Amino acid sequence: MSDKPSDDQPSASEIPDDVWEQFTRDTERDIRTSAPKEPSARARMVTERLREQDARGEVPPGWRTGPAPELNGRAARRRKLWAVLGVPVAVAVALVALKPSLLPGNPFGIGEPQAAEASPLPAETAAPTAPPGASDAETPTLDEPFAGSPALRWADGEAGIVPPEAEAVGAVSKDRVEQALKLTKKLLVAANLDPGTVRGERPEGALSVLDPEQPKILDRFDTALRSPSRDNDPVTLFSRFDPDEIRLVGDVIKTRGRMTFEKGSHGGVAVHADYTFVYPVSRADGSTEVTRTIVRRVLDVELADPARYRTTPGRLVVLKYDEEIGNSSCDVHDGYLHPRFPSSRDQGPDPAGPTTDPYDRSRSVDESQACGTVTRI
Repeated sequence: MSDKPSDDQPSASEIPDDVWEQFTRDTERDIRTSAPKEPSARARMVTERLREQDARGEVPPGWRTGPAPELNGRAARRRKLWAVLGVPVAVAVALVALKPSLLPGNPFGIGEPQAAEASPLPAETAAPTAPPGASDAETPTLDEPFAGSPALRWADGEAGIVPPEAEAVGAVSKDRVEQALKLTKKLLVAANLDPGTVRGERPEGALSVLDPEQPKILDRFDTALRSPSRDNDPVTLFSRFDPDEIRLVGDVIKTRGRMTFEKGSHGGVAVHADYTFVYPVSRADGSTEVTRTIVRRVLDVELADPARYRTTPGRLVVLKYDEEIGNSSCDVHDGYLHPRFPSSRDQGPDPAGPTTDPYDRSRSVDESQACGTVTRI
């Protein structure tokens, strides 16, 4: 196979200045150290004597084979000098195409084209200002369920929920703030990542974090779990799939988001959580077709002051919760998420609702109930 460089090889202008300068210095040093030196008087005398012997036919056998490697070496060095001084682009192409190891750190990622794309993202500490960039148009598979998804670089499961460092807020102590953050994380994990919850079981871990003193909160979700309806569906707070219909592919759910806190309205500390969860799934019948459902949850809770309000110690009051679900049937309200697979999508008219990017965390959650279309999964 030839080493002909392709048209998409980087040009000299794309090589970092420090790498280019080092390459040029090394080349010039090689030329100086290997360039022919002015022969000494003795060398000139020996050369003249050998020339006279050659004229008389007295040249020792095999002599002409000696200088050949040195001539070839000088020719190669001259070509290198011409490339450096005359066509630096040619050097850049040859450098990358033939021997990328000459560049410290392999700055172009030669030999590992997807290394940068697959490297994990740092934790989200502020609201993004734009949606994630376009990904490769790869189809998810059982072996690579996040192929072609921005979530490929997101953290796995609980590792993606990183509370901020706690500090006192007004009269609320640092320890109290830390407790509120830990409880909020426990609620998010139990409601969206717990294997039992995801496969459709009752989310006992999540319910145990909610304050039973909050009017009707537990009754509302008890009813939703027992008799789900359009107006009272448990998927508004819990991520659940029907185990007879859907199974999770692998054991990883990708997670990205952030958590903040401030002084609460009930004498305690209020926590705001905004997280997106990406679920790779396939049909429970053994099909190899894979798709993804993307769920974004925005949650406001408070650890109230039990000295001032009727509340249960160690339980959270839910102030508000919103969700946005990408790739789930809009017209089914049985308490489960229902992903649509490419092979079974209807050929009817497109939904009348807005078109959204479910991975775009820079925008607010759409609170409308209109069934829309996602731009990618």
